[in-house]
Amino acid sequence: MDRLGTGIGWRPEIADGIAELPGVDWVEVVAENICPGHVPPALQALRARGTTVVPHGVSLGLGGAERPDPGRLAALAERAEALGAPLVTEHIAFVRAGGPLTASPAMEAGHLLPVPRTRDALDVLCENVRIAQDALPVPLAVENIAALVNWPDEEMTEGQFLAELVERTGVRLLIDVANLHTNRVNRNEDPATALDELPVEAIAYVHVAGGVERDGVWHDTHAHPVTRPVLDVLAELCARVTPPGVLLERDEDFPATGELAAELDAIRTVLKEAPTPTVLPAPAPAPVPRPLRATGVAVPRGTATATGTAGATGTAGATGTSTAIGTAGTTGTAASTTDAARRRLAVAQTALLSALVAGTPAPEGFDRRRLLIQSRALAAKRASVVAKIAPELPDILGGDYRPGFLAYARHRPLRHGYRQDAMDFAVHLLAEGRPADPDAHRRLTQWWRDRAGPKPPRGGLAHRLAHAVRRALHRR
Repeated sequence: MDRLGTGIGWRPEIADGIAELPGVDWVEVVAENICPGHVPPALQALRARGTTVVPHGVSLGLGGAERPDPGRLAALAERAEALGAPLVTEHIAFVRAGGPLTASPAMEAGHLLPVPRTRDALDVLCENVRIAQDALPVPLAVENIAALVNWPDEEMTEGQFLAELVERTGVRLLIDVANLHTNRVNRNEDPATALDELPVEAIAYVHVAGGVERDGVWHDTHAHPVTRPVLDVLAELCARVTPPGVLLERDEDFPATGELAAELDAIRTVLKEAPTPTVLPAPAPAPVPRPLRATGVAVPRGTATATGTAGATGTAGATGTSTAIGTAGTTGTAASTTDAARRRLAVAQTALLSALVAGTPAPEGFDRRRLLIQSRALAAKRASVVAKIAPELPDILGGDYRPGFLAYARHRPLRHGYRQDAMDFAVHLLAEGRPADPDAHRRLTQWWRDRAGPKPPRGGLAHRLAHAVRRALHRR
């Protein structure tokens, strides 16, 4: 793995400051926020002066029960090529549930949720990672995430889970030391133990970020300064291996450029003062051969497999030959075993996500208090994102926006993205005759009309509410 050096997460809000920061070797961008044909000028300027740019995906859901969506994989591949990236990164997480595997409505989490460390989940994750590797033009690294909740009946530690993932797929690791600290506080997991168990030679780079502790729970906010305990975990990692790159993340409440420079200096100090590591960076272990086909011929890497509507196909940016051979390169018993694991995982993840975003009962074995904290955090994040996407709504509703949105979201999962969520929230309010203030009601009505088009979308509760709103408005 080529050395990346010290970097920072590129965000439009701090683009000017990043351009002025000394010693920034590379930046990471949220892949979904970049349009390949319209790369922001500030990012183009960084590339022109030789700064490496790495796209960091947040929506694949590699830890989910479904196979990765070919369209999302193609989009991530396109961004990697547009940015000339040496690799792309994603998360070991699930971000949606429901759908065909459970014959239930699909739901979006709007957040990265933890994968159970079980054999079923590992089998599914390995297959999903292989599909992604085949579809991407550059190497893939996957990130450990922070978690507020523990899955019951887990079968492996985080280090063991990651070690077997690397052994079976050859994927590289993006280790977030802030997330290791988060899991120490929230899940009583020792970062040193995790670092001892995982293959540190497979690390592509490291994330460092800030957070805050409230009522005994650590919130990985990316909106607070990096704390000493997080830097201590970085030092623990550097005692074991010299990471090819270290990156500072900041997503909200951006400080002055000088404060970001000071945090980068603190990271550099940890790297400089680290003892000689016991392990040197090395190529990640080669992936094991693909399962044998019925003919006895192994499916080579670089071959995309067609698996109906959900598998990676030749149109998803994969190289090599598209081969229809069942499920992700397996047939017979192997395919049916993985499919069975997917169904079991789908049921478990759907039950958890439904409890978090739809108000259904907590699944057995989960800490109900932690689920409530996670549920409130998801709703709060959703309200904040909608406010950014549709800033007119908090402007129209004033102080009633946030409590009104949280009440709306309590039993209404995110299903079709945040822009549609904003529209559905407006429909919900208007159908109930709100807001009561005539001027606010008029402005919200006009806002909705400007965006709804001549006909509301078909299907479901939103369709019926939209028709109800239109009928009510025509009677005015």
